[in-house]
Amino acid sequence: MPGRQYVFSQFLSLLPRYEFQRIVNKYNGDYRTRNFKCWNQMTCMIFAHIRQENSLRDIDIALNAHAGKLYHMGIQQCPRSTLADANERRDYRIYEEFAKLLMQRARREYAGTNLAVDVDNAVYALDASTIDLTLSLFPWAKFRKAVGQK
Repeated sequence: MPGRQYVFSQFLSLLPRYEFQRIVNKYNGDYRTRNFKCWNQMTCMIFAHIRQENSLRDIDIALNAHAGKLYHMGIQQCPRSTLADANERRDYRIYEEFAKLLMQRARREYAGTNLAVDVDNAVYALDASTIDLTLSLFPWAKFRKAVGQK
């Protein structure tokens, strides 16, 4: 199968990496990082979002399951703790500004067609998505009223 690419790799090739790097430089996102750059974090999180993973552990398991294919998909494997640290410490404005840039391009691309929609509200709804922690997924997480009382 020479010359073929994974669909995920093709998708990543559509993203303007130069513009992303410009935004990363603006917010100093890769400052004091050795290997796991902002681009790597974004590819891991896009992969997790597409697979509808619910937690860092699920993301880690999914990445490990595809370990032999990650390079060809354009993803750098990382430990769960590294991804957790990156999610905690990196400036969210990098990804927010990149999303706005992509929305502007989509508006220009689809202006005057039936696909033209107001994406501002859609992105905030996407941003507000929550991780489901119901008892059906986590039966050990029962609510106790007497916690901390003596």
